[in-house]
Amino acid sequence: MDIEKILFEMIKYFKADVRRINHAIKVLSFARLIGKMEGLDESKQQILEIAAILHDIGIKVCEQKYGSSAGHLQEIEGPEVAKSILDGFDIDQKTLERILFLIGNHHSYHKIDDIDFQILVEADFIVNIYEDEMSKEAIKQVKEKYFKTKTATALLGTMFEV
Repeated sequence: MDIEKILFEMIKYFKADVRRINHAIKVLSFARLIGKMEGLDESKQQILEIAAILHDIGIKVCEQKYGSSAGHLQEIEGPEVAKSILDGFDIDQKTLERILFLIGNHHSYHKIDDIDFQILVEADFIVNIYEDEMSKEAIKQVKEKYFKTKTATALLGTMFEV
């Protein structure tokens, strides 16, 4: 699977929304790092990276349709947009379903069911902590509540000194 071609399709989809493009690239980069450091097998790593690229792909539709980019709305709209992008790629049905599940649930932390989902959430949090300028106290709470992998926990400690 050519991750770069999917990345390019995401950029074409968001067009001039450079903030969203940069967010996705940063989440991909952290997800790739965490996944490799945690020893994911090739299949899970591929699912993780594709989901990271497309995790917020529903935002554009949400803003047009609802005037909001709320997480629960992204979960509703994201999978359909992602599927339309991924239809141009040779992805087996089981892999596609997992990617769409991750996109459709990436704000529903109680549904985390495997390491690919866990890492996607952690990578998204690492990027959002910086972009949203979260307080040290809020970062500590997020760390205690949601972080499980050694790599992402170490990144939080290094980057945000928590």
